[in-house]
Amino acid sequence: MGGNRGNAITASGAALAIAFCGFLLAGFGTVRGLGQDAEHGRITRHAVGCDAAAPVEACFESETLDSLAGSPGSFGAVGAPDRGRGMLTSFAHCSGGDYFDVDGYPRGRAEAEATLSECRTYMLDNLSHAVDDAADLLDEEGEIRSSQIPGFVSCTYAGSQHGRAKCNILAHLGRIFHAGQDFYSHSNWVDTADPARPISVENPPGLGNTGRAPWLDLRHADPVFPVGLISGCFDNASFLGEERGCLYAGDSAHRVRHLNLNKDTGPINPDIGIGSTERGALGDNFARAVNAAIEDTADKWAVFRERLVETYGPDRAGRMICAITHDDPTDDCA
Repeated sequence: MGGNRGNAITASGAALAIAFCGFLLAGFGTVRGLGQDAEHGRITRHAVGCDAAAPVEACFESETLDSLAGSPGSFGAVGAPDRGRGMLTSFAHCSGGDYFDVDGYPRGRAEAEATLSECRTYMLDNLSHAVDDAADLLDEEGEIRSSQIPGFVSCTYAGSQHGRAKCNILAHLGRIFHAGQDFYSHSNWVDTADPARPISVENPPGLGNTGRAPWLDLRHADPVFPVGLISGCFDNASFLGEERGCLYAGDSAHRVRHLNLNKDTGPINPDIGIGSTERGALGDNFARAVNAAIEDTADKWAVFRERLVETYGPDRAGRMICAITHDDPTDDCA
């Protein structure tokens, strides 16, 4: 009995360690604390909130935005992929696409490309599910089904749990936004390497682009993969914060790691400051990643609205969009 109890305590402690490290390592931040400042939520609010600095078409009202972007004490839909098993799923965070052109590296360019392409496919799958779920928002006459609209801040974003249509749609949008935002934090699309150090697996080349990646435009079925695009290796040891993560060559050499590329944390409140990770603190790497993520999130929301119009026609789609964005759509969207 005593031995079993001891094992249970050890397992519980391990679970807590995993959860703690996941907060620190999984992507742009989702919590306020532990070195993060709800970066995912702040990016989402900049992109689609009605109080965003730039005008936003079909913006999200405050209570619905809290449910989508999170609020103090709540991950929200955009933070849900950083909970539970989702933290270790590379395609949900556009991680694991590492490659470096050196003899003996344990994977080739094609494998890195395939891993990052899984992230894009994940976004497309969630987009299709969100469009399908929108059908349940309206009845045959085009009236909003109040039974498919949650009370304020009452959606639960846990695993594959399905509930009311609006909650399901917000859940899918949260996954799309989260993966897209992490692409800019975890890949080398926008950043530059440290010019004071030689290019290596610990200082991989950056592509130095500005703005969102055309490759992530979900309007296109099979875009050309960007030359030189990578993200960092992220294995179980890395997840637990161990230096021995992502090793090869008889455990004597590191791969390009998440640690070497991520721009996960830094101030966005509302002004964008200097990143607090090694790569994010270089030049304007963090700001470039955040600005690209904001632009990309707004575009993903536009793509979803376009798909609704294509699928259901402008009238029904307009009512659906109103139901998704408004806090009291039963009255406001009549």
